[in-house]
Amino acid sequence: MKTVFRIFIGSAIVLFLVIAVILGPYVLRVQHFEASPANGWHADFYLYVSPESQRIARDGGQVTILVQPNNSGTNSDDPEVHRRDAWMTGFERYRIANELGVVLLVPAFIRPGEDSYIYTHALDRDSLITERVDIKRIDLQLIAMIDHARITLADSGIQTDERIFIQGFSASGMFANRFTILHPERVKAATIGSPGGWPVVPISIFNGEQLNYPAGIADLESLTGVPFDSDSYNAIPQLIYMGSLDDNDSLDFTDGWDEADAQLVDNLFGADPLSRWNDAQEIYLDVGANVQFLLVDGVGHDRKNLQKYSTEFFKKVLDNQ
Repeated sequence: MKTVFRIFIGSAIVLFLVIAVILGPYVLRVQHFEASPANGWHADFYLYVSPESQRIARDGGQVTILVQPNNSGTNSDDPEVHRRDAWMTGFERYRIANELGVVLLVPAFIRPGEDSYIYTHALDRDSLITERVDIKRIDLQLIAMIDHARITLADSGIQTDERIFIQGFSASGMFANRFTILHPERVKAATIGSPGGWPVVPISIFNGEQLNYPAGIADLESLTGVPFDSDSYNAIPQLIYMGSLDDNDSLDFTDGWDEADAQLVDNLFGADPLSRWNDAQEIYLDVGANVQFLLVDGVGHDRKNLQKYSTEFFKKVLDNQ
């Protein structure tokens, strides 16, 4: 019996050590900030400070914050569902922060269940016009989180750039794409993976048709009260990438698109993500955006297989700053 007990204890200790080795580097460095409506944000967020970012700060350098929007893939009004997912998203991405020498910020915005047509995790049109207090203008809530994180980091001796890196894939790629359009003055560089079949194009009219958000920017000022800043936008280094076998198309679903806008994009540019790709690229380049479109042959809707392109892009931006 004693032998069995010793084996059990020994196995438990080994399991604990394995878990500690795997989780420890993230757990010991990630900070959890609770929702603070009085300060402008209604969801929790997580902040991971990489060892290299601390070294950069000690040497007198300015550190970049990398924002990774959350994408739980689940409709739920329970914040805990999205907190768990955001924490895990940070855990899955913290090595990227280590590699880049940045601070990682992951919000835990809910994707509502009761109002499931509001696709917050994709920063859709309804996210800009809803009056539901907890999810109203989550783009501005994210900016409030970033500003608070910068103050907190400065208090610990880490000075940060006001402009962020932002990356995302699928719904979070749509969020990254749309946030960059909405707030180009706050973005240093953006990598946008598989953005739902169509990235917001920085034009208002195409072939005589008005492109409203999120197809284009025709009514952006009426939605936000702020005119589109084309000069700031065109200065942002951006990577928009997708696998050549990716058929993930948000335009097929009404939680991310109004039917009329989705139909317009289909009519103007094609019925699937790949058929629209060249038109989107041409529009971005025609307006002078500092963008690279990358279509990776033989890959489908596979974030992990494509993450390296995002990381390498940010490395080049950091090397050239």
